[in-house]
Amino acid sequence: MSDYRRSHTTGGTYFFTLVAFKRRTILCDEPIRRALRTAIHEVRQSLPFEIDAWVMLPDHLHTIWTLPENDANFGKRWGLIKRSVSRSCPEYTIPFEELSLSNVKRNEAGIWQRRFWEHQIQNEDDFSKHMDYIHFNPVKHGYVKRAVDWPYSTFHRHMNSGVYMKDWGTNDDDDGEFGE
Repeated sequence: MSDYRRSHTTGGTYFFTLVAFKRRTILCDEPIRRALRTAIHEVRQSLPFEIDAWVMLPDHLHTIWTLPENDANFGKRWGLIKRSVSRSCPEYTIPFEELSLSNVKRNEAGIWQRRFWEHQIQNEDDFSKHMDYIHFNPVKHGYVKRAVDWPYSTFHRHMNSGVYMKDWGTNDDDDGEFGE
C-alpha cells in the first residue's frame, strides 16, 4: 500500500489537481459542472474554504484553496465533493462489470480517479506561479489560443479585478513564457 504524505497546515493555501477516472473527457459537461458547483456550495456551508483560482478541463481540474485558520482537512472536503458529484450524475458512472474489484470494494463510481495531487503553497511567488499555471492550462493543452477564451476558469474574475490583462496567456507564438 502506498504511503502518501499530505501536508496538514491549518489555514494553509493548497494547489490541487483532480483527474477524471481513466482521463474520461466528461468534466466540462453541463451535468458534471452543475453537480460540482452544487457540491462545492453545499460543502462550503459546513466546511468553509476560499477558492482562489480554478480551471476545469475536460479530463482534469486544478484549483487553489485557502482553508480556515483552524482547519487543515481538505481531504474530507474533496471526499464529500467527489461523492456528491458521483451521486448526482449516475449517467456518468461506469457499469459495475467494467470496474475493477478495487473500485467496487471502495464504492467508486468511475467519475473520479481515487487520489488527487496536492501542494501546499509556500509563499507569494509560489502562489503567483500556480495561479498562472492554472489560468494558462487551457492554452497549454490546446483548447484555446488565449486564456480569456476558456469559460471554465477564474481567469475572468481575476482579469476584472486587475490581476490579469485581457491579452495575458496567449499562445500566438511558441516562444512565450508558458509555451511548449
